[in-house]
Amino acid sequence: MRHEKAGRLLELARLLASSAEGLTLDEMAERIGVGRRTAERMRDAIWEVFPQLEAVDDPPTKRFRIPSGLDGLFQAPTAEELAALTAAGAAFEQQGAQARAAALRSLETKVLSATRAAARRKLAPDLEALLQAETIGVSAGPRPFEDEEVLQAIRDALKGLSTLRFRYEGGSSPGRTREVTPYGILFGRSNYLVAAESAETGPRNWRLDRIFDVEVTGRPGERPEGFSLQAYADESFGIYQDDIHDVVLRILPPGREDALRWRFHARQSIEPQEDGTVLVRFRASGMRELAWHLFTWGEKVEIVEPQALHEMMLGELEAASRAHVRN
Repeated sequence: MRHEKAGRLLELARLLASSAEGLTLDEMAERIGVGRRTAERMRDAIWEVFPQLEAVDDPPTKRFRIPSGLDGLFQAPTAEELAALTAAGAAFEQQGAQARAAALRSLETKVLSATRAAARRKLAPDLEALLQAETIGVSAGPRPFEDEEVLQAIRDALKGLSTLRFRYEGGSSPGRTREVTPYGILFGRSNYLVAAESAETGPRNWRLDRIFDVEVTGRPGERPEGFSLQAYADESFGIYQDDIHDVVLRILPPGREDALRWRFHARQSIEPQEDGTVLVRFRASGMRELAWHLFTWGEKVEIVEPQALHEMMLGELEAASRAHVRN
Protein backbone atom coordinates (compact mmCIF):
# COMPACT_ATOMS: atom_id res chain seq x y z
CA MET A 1 0.00 0.00 0.00
CA ARG A 2 2.85 2.40 0.81
CA HIS A 3 4.38 1.72 -2.61
CA GLU A 4 1.03 2.45 -4.27
CA LYS A 5 0.71 5.78 -2.46
CA ALA A 6 4.27 6.73 -3.38
CA GLY A 7 3.55 5.86 -7.00
CA ARG A 8 0.48 8.07 -7.08
CA LEU A 9 2.39 10.96 -5.52
CA LEU A 10 5.09 10.62 -8.16
CA GLU A 11 2.44 10.45 -10.89
CA LEU A 12 0.92 13.71 -9.62
CA ALA A 13 4.35 15.33 -9.40
CA ARG A 14 4.98 14.43 -13.04
CA LEU A 15 1.64 15.92 -14.03
CA LEU A 16 2.48 19.15 -12.18
CA ALA A 17 5.90 19.28 -13.85
CA SER A 18 4.48 18.65 -17.33
CA SER A 19 1.82 21.38 -17.25
CA ALA A 20 2.87 24.89 -18.32
CA GLU A 21 -0.20 26.61 -16.86
CA GLY A 22 -0.52 24.31 -13.83
CA LEU A 23 -3.41 22.27 -12.42
CA THR A 24 -6.21 23.22 -10.04
CA LEU A 25 -7.05 20.96 -7.13
CA ASP A 26 -10.15 19.76 -8.95
CA GLU A 27 -8.05 18.90 -12.04
CA MET A 28 -5.54 17.04 -9.85
CA ALA A 29 -8.35 15.03 -8.28
CA GLU A 30 -9.79 14.17 -11.69
CA ARG A 31 -6.44 13.15 -13.23
CA ILE A 32 -5.45 10.93 -10.28
CA GLY A 33 -8.96 9.62 -9.59
CA VAL A 34 -9.30 10.78 -5.97
CA GLY A 35 -11.45 13.18 -3.99
CA ARG A 36 -10.61 16.87 -3.59
CA ARG A 37 -9.55 16.47 0.05
CA THR A 38 -7.16 13.65 -0.89
CA ALA A 39 -5.79 15.81 -3.70
CA GLU A 40 -5.09 18.56 -1.14
CA ARG A 41 -3.15 16.15 1.07
CA MET A 42 -1.19 14.85 -1.92
CA ARG A 43 -0.34 18.40 -3.00
CA ASP A 44 0.93 19.20 0.50
CA ALA A 45 3.07 16.04 0.51
CA ILE A 46 4.54 16.96 -2.87
CA TRP A 47 5.28 20.47 -1.60
CA GLU A 48 7.45 18.95 1.15
CA VAL A 49 9.44 16.85 -1.34
CA PHE A 50 9.51 19.42 -4.15
CA PRO A 51 9.71 22.89 -2.54
CA GLN A 52 9.91 24.41 -6.05
CA LEU A 53 6.17 23.73 -6.43
CA GLU A 54 4.50 27.10 -6.94
CA ALA A 55 0.95 28.41 -6.72
CA VAL A 56 -0.33 30.66 -9.52
CA ASP A 57 -3.40 32.85 -9.02
CA ASP A 58 -6.15 32.07 -11.53
CA PRO A 59 -9.26 33.67 -10.00
CA PRO A 60 -11.47 32.33 -8.58
CA THR A 61 -9.01 29.50 -7.89
CA LYS A 62 -5.30 28.71 -7.92
CA ARG A 63 -3.15 26.55 -10.15
CA PHE A 64 -0.10 24.59 -9.05
CA ARG A 65 2.96 23.60 -11.08
CA ILE A 66 6.58 22.56 -10.80
CA PRO A 67 8.15 25.00 -13.27
CA SER A 68 11.68 23.58 -13.24
CA GLY A 69 10.57 20.04 -14.07
CA LEU A 70 11.76 16.91 -12.30
CA ASP A 71 15.20 15.43 -11.98
CA GLY A 72 15.91 12.51 -14.32
CA LEU A 73 15.96 10.21 -11.28
CA PHE A 74 12.16 10.51 -11.13
CA GLN A 75 11.59 10.30 -14.87
CA ALA A 76 13.04 6.95 -15.90
CA PRO A 77 10.67 5.28 -18.39
CA THR A 78 9.44 1.72 -17.98
CA ALA A 79 10.06 -1.08 -20.48
CA GLU A 80 6.32 -1.08 -21.28
CA GLU A 81 6.33 2.64 -22.04
CA LEU A 82 9.34 2.38 -24.35
CA ALA A 83 7.91 -0.69 -26.08
CA ALA A 84 4.65 1.18 -26.71
CA LEU A 85 6.58 4.14 -28.14
CA THR A 86 8.61 1.87 -30.42
CA ALA A 87 5.47 0.02 -31.54
CA ALA A 88 3.69 3.28 -32.35
CA GLY A 89 6.62 4.38 -34.51
CA ALA A 90 6.65 1.02 -36.29
CA ALA A 91 2.90 1.26 -36.91
CA PHE A 92 3.28 4.70 -38.47
CA GLU A 93 6.13 3.45 -40.65
CA GLN A 94 4.09 0.48 -41.89
CA GLN A 95 1.23 2.83 -42.76
CA GLY A 96 3.54 5.04 -44.80
CA ALA A 97 3.44 7.85 -42.23
CA GLN A 98 7.19 8.45 -42.44
CA ALA A 99 7.17 11.95 -40.95
CA ARG A 100 5.33 10.91 -37.79
CA ALA A 101 7.39 7.71 -37.54
CA ALA A 102 10.58 9.81 -37.66
CA ALA A 103 9.20 12.12 -34.94
CA LEU A 104 8.55 9.18 -32.62
CA ARG A 105 11.99 7.68 -33.28
CA SER A 106 13.53 11.05 -32.43
CA LEU A 107 11.47 11.21 -29.23
CA GLU A 108 12.58 7.68 -28.30
CA THR A 109 16.22 8.68 -28.76
CA LYS A 110 15.75 11.77 -26.58
CA VAL A 111 14.05 9.78 -23.83
CA LEU A 112 16.81 7.18 -23.78
CA SER A 113 19.57 9.80 -23.89
CA ALA A 114 18.01 11.55 -20.89
CA THR A 115 17.78 8.28 -18.94
CA ARG A 116 20.61 7.49 -16.58
CA ALA A 117 22.99 4.73 -17.65
CA ALA A 118 22.09 2.45 -14.73
CA ALA A 119 18.39 2.73 -15.56
CA ARG A 120 19.07 2.02 -19.25
CA ARG A 121 21.01 -1.13 -18.37
CA LYS A 122 18.19 -2.30 -16.13
CA LEU A 123 15.59 -1.64 -18.85
CA ALA A 124 17.46 -3.29 -21.71
CA PRO A 125 16.59 -7.00 -21.08
CA ASP A 126 12.87 -6.35 -20.46
CA LEU A 127 12.60 -3.99 -23.43
CA GLU A 128 14.29 -6.50 -25.73
CA ALA A 129 11.95 -9.26 -24.56
CA LEU A 130 8.84 -7.13 -25.21
CA LEU A 131 10.01 -5.97 -28.63
CA GLN A 132 10.63 -9.57 -29.70
CA ALA A 133 7.28 -10.77 -28.32
CA GLU A 134 4.99 -8.05 -29.69
CA THR A 135 4.28 -6.96 -33.24
CA ILE A 136 1.58 -5.22 -35.26
CA GLY A 137 -0.71 -6.95 -37.73
CA VAL A 138 -0.91 -4.99 -40.98
CA SER A 139 -4.45 -4.47 -42.28
CA ALA A 140 -5.22 -4.23 -45.96
CA GLY A 141 -5.96 -0.71 -47.14
CA PRO A 142 -4.46 2.40 -48.68
CA ARG A 143 -1.20 3.79 -47.37
CA PRO A 144 -1.73 7.41 -46.34
CA PHE A 145 0.36 10.03 -48.10
CA GLU A 146 2.66 12.06 -45.88
CA ASP A 147 5.11 14.52 -47.38
CA GLU A 148 7.26 16.09 -44.69
CA GLU A 149 7.48 19.40 -46.53
CA VAL A 150 3.69 19.65 -46.91
CA LEU A 151 3.06 18.67 -43.28
CA GLN A 152 5.65 21.13 -42.00
CA ALA A 153 4.18 23.99 -44.03
CA ILE A 154 0.69 23.24 -42.70
CA ARG A 155 1.94 23.07 -39.13
CA ASP A 156 3.89 26.31 -39.54
CA ALA A 157 0.74 28.01 -40.81
CA LEU A 158 -1.33 26.62 -37.92
CA LYS A 159 1.22 27.78 -35.33
CA GLY A 160 1.65 31.19 -36.98
CA LEU A 161 -2.10 31.74 -37.67
CA SER A 162 -1.26 32.28 -41.33
CA THR A 163 -3.02 31.37 -44.57
CA LEU A 164 -1.63 28.75 -46.95
CA ARG A 165 -1.30 28.93 -50.72
CA PHE A 166 -0.95 25.80 -52.86
CA ARG A 167 -1.79 24.23 -56.19
CA TYR A 168 -4.55 21.68 -55.75
CA GLU A 169 -4.77 18.79 -58.21
CA GLY A 170 -8.25 17.73 -57.18
CA GLY A 171 -11.80 18.94 -56.94
CA SER A 172 -13.75 20.50 -59.81
CA SER A 173 -10.83 22.63 -61.04
CA PRO A 174 -7.61 20.56 -60.93
CA GLY A 175 -4.44 22.63 -61.02
CA ARG A 176 -6.02 25.75 -59.59
CA THR A 177 -4.07 27.77 -57.01
CA ARG A 178 -5.91 28.10 -53.71
CA GLU A 179 -5.35 30.25 -50.65
CA VAL A 180 -6.96 28.89 -47.51
CA THR A 181 -7.12 29.34 -43.76
CA PRO A 182 -6.00 26.03 -42.19
CA TYR A 183 -8.08 24.64 -39.32
CA GLY A 184 -6.24 21.35 -38.75
CA ILE A 185 -5.23 17.94 -40.14
CA LEU A 186 -7.26 14.74 -40.22
CA PHE A 187 -5.13 11.59 -40.25
CA GLY A 188 -6.72 8.37 -41.50
CA ARG A 189 -6.78 6.04 -44.48
CA SER A 190 -6.12 9.21 -46.44
CA ASN A 191 -4.82 12.38 -44.83
CA TYR A 192 -6.65 15.68 -45.22
CA LEU A 193 -6.09 19.34 -44.53
CA VAL A 194 -9.23 20.91 -43.06
CA ALA A 195 -9.30 24.50 -44.30
CA ALA A 196 -11.60 27.21 -45.63
CA GLU A 197 -11.13 29.51 -48.61
CA SER A 198 -13.48 31.99 -46.91
CA ALA A 199 -15.53 32.27 -43.75
CA GLU A 200 -18.69 32.13 -45.85
CA THR A 201 -17.93 28.80 -47.53
CA GLY A 202 -16.73 27.17 -44.31
CA PRO A 203 -14.22 24.32 -43.93
CA ARG A 204 -13.73 21.50 -46.43
CA ASN A 205 -11.28 18.63 -46.73
CA TRP A 206 -8.23 18.84 -49.00
CA ARG A 207 -6.30 15.63 -49.66
CA LEU A 208 -2.64 16.05 -48.79
CA ASP A 209 -1.48 13.95 -51.75
CA ARG A 210 -3.12 16.45 -54.11
CA ILE A 211 -1.43 19.52 -52.59
CA PHE A 212 1.64 20.87 -54.43
CA ASP A 213 3.84 24.00 -54.29
CA VAL A 214 2.65 24.77 -50.77
CA GLU A 215 3.58 28.17 -49.28
CA VAL A 216 2.97 29.87 -45.94
CA THR A 217 1.84 33.38 -46.91
CA GLY A 218 2.26 35.18 -43.59
CA ARG A 219 -1.18 36.76 -43.98
CA PRO A 220 -3.54 36.41 -40.99
CA GLY A 221 -5.62 33.24 -41.08
CA GLU A 222 -7.24 32.49 -37.72
CA ARG A 223 -9.73 29.70 -37.13
CA PRO A 224 -13.25 30.91 -36.25
CA GLU A 225 -13.96 31.19 -32.55
CA GLY A 226 -15.52 28.04 -31.14
CA PHE A 227 -14.41 25.76 -33.98
CA SER A 228 -13.49 22.27 -32.77
CA LEU A 229 -11.61 19.95 -35.11
CA GLN A 230 -12.77 16.96 -33.05
CA ALA A 231 -16.42 18.03 -33.28
CA TYR A 232 -16.01 18.56 -37.02
CA ALA A 233 -14.53 15.07 -37.43
CA ASP A 234 -17.25 13.53 -35.25
CA GLU A 235 -19.94 14.78 -37.64
CA SER A 236 -18.89 12.24 -40.24
CA PHE A 237 -18.56 8.48 -40.46
CA GLY A 238 -15.02 8.50 -41.84
CA ILE A 239 -13.78 11.49 -43.78
CA TYR A 240 -16.50 12.56 -46.20
CA GLN A 241 -18.58 15.52 -45.09
CA ASP A 242 -22.10 15.83 -46.58
CA ASP A 243 -25.68 15.87 -45.27
CA ILE A 244 -26.03 14.79 -41.63
CA HIS A 245 -28.46 11.94 -40.90
CA ASP A 246 -29.85 10.18 -37.87
CA VAL A 247 -28.61 6.62 -38.33
CA VAL A 248 -30.26 3.55 -36.79
CA LEU A 249 -28.77 0.11 -37.39
CA ARG A 250 -30.18 -3.21 -36.17
CA ILE A 251 -27.49 -5.78 -35.49
CA LEU A 252 -28.93 -9.30 -35.64
CA PRO A 253 -28.17 -11.95 -32.95
CA PRO A 254 -25.13 -13.48 -34.76
CA GLY A 255 -23.42 -10.07 -34.59
CA ARG A 256 -24.61 -9.08 -31.12
CA GLU A 257 -21.35 -9.61 -29.22
CA ASP A 258 -19.33 -7.85 -31.93
CA ALA A 259 -21.73 -4.88 -31.85
CA LEU A 260 -21.44 -4.51 -28.08
CA ARG A 261 -17.65 -4.14 -28.44
CA TRP A 262 -17.67 -2.11 -31.66
CA ARG A 263 -17.55 1.67 -32.06
CA PHE A 264 -19.36 2.88 -35.15
CA HIS A 265 -19.26 6.49 -34.03
CA ALA A 266 -17.86 8.56 -31.15
CA ARG A 267 -21.38 9.58 -30.03
CA GLN A 268 -23.25 6.35 -30.58
CA SER A 269 -25.77 4.74 -28.26
CA ILE A 270 -26.14 0.96 -27.95
CA GLU A 271 -29.52 -0.55 -27.06
CA PRO A 272 -29.65 -4.34 -26.51
CA GLN A 273 -33.11 -5.70 -27.34
CA GLU A 274 -35.02 -8.59 -25.75
CA ASP A 275 -35.06 -10.50 -29.06
CA GLY A 276 -31.24 -10.70 -29.06
CA THR A 277 -30.70 -7.87 -31.53
CA VAL A 278 -28.87 -4.61 -30.82
CA LEU A 279 -29.93 -1.14 -31.98
CA VAL A 280 -27.07 1.27 -32.71
CA ARG A 281 -27.93 4.97 -33.02
CA PHE A 282 -25.77 7.95 -33.96
CA ARG A 283 -25.89 11.15 -35.98
CA ALA A 284 -23.38 11.59 -38.79
CA SER A 285 -22.66 12.39 -42.41
CA GLY A 286 -20.61 10.22 -44.78
CA MET A 287 -23.25 7.68 -45.82
CA ARG A 288 -21.10 6.28 -48.63
CA GLU A 289 -18.25 5.36 -46.28
CA LEU A 290 -20.77 3.91 -43.82
CA ALA A 291 -22.27 1.77 -46.60
CA TRP A 292 -18.80 0.52 -47.50
CA HIS A 293 -18.19 -0.42 -43.87
CA LEU A 294 -21.53 -2.22 -43.54
CA PHE A 295 -20.43 -4.57 -46.33
CA THR A 296 -18.11 -6.14 -43.76
CA TRP A 297 -21.05 -7.03 -41.49
CA GLY A 298 -22.74 -9.11 -44.19
CA GLU A 299 -26.07 -10.59 -43.01
CA LYS A 300 -25.55 -9.42 -39.43
CA VAL A 301 -26.90 -5.89 -39.94
CA GLU A 302 -30.10 -4.21 -41.13
CA ILE A 303 -30.38 -0.50 -41.99
CA VAL A 304 -33.40 0.96 -40.18
CA GLU A 305 -32.69 4.64 -40.90
CA PRO A 306 -32.09 6.76 -42.92
CA GLN A 307 -33.57 5.93 -46.29
CA ALA A 308 -30.59 7.65 -47.93
CA LEU A 309 -28.24 5.06 -46.41
CA HIS A 310 -30.55 2.22 -47.46
CA GLU A 311 -30.56 3.48 -51.06
CA MET A 312 -26.80 4.03 -50.98
CA MET A 313 -26.27 0.46 -49.81
CA LEU A 314 -28.51 -0.95 -52.55
CA GLY A 315 -26.67 1.11 -55.17
CA GLU A 316 -23.27 -0.11 -53.97
CA LEU A 317 -24.50 -3.73 -53.92
CA GLU A 318 -25.82 -3.44 -57.47
CA ALA A 319 -22.54 -1.90 -58.68
CA ALA A 320 -20.52 -4.67 -56.99
CA SER A 321 -22.81 -7.31 -58.48
CA ARG A 322 -22.43 -5.91 -62.00
CA ALA A 323 -18.65 -5.95 -61.62
CA HIS A 324 -18.55 -9.60 -60.56
CA VAL A 325 -21.24 -11.30 -62.64
CA ARG A 326 -19.65 -13.49 -65.32
CA ASN A 327 -21.40 -14.05 -68.67
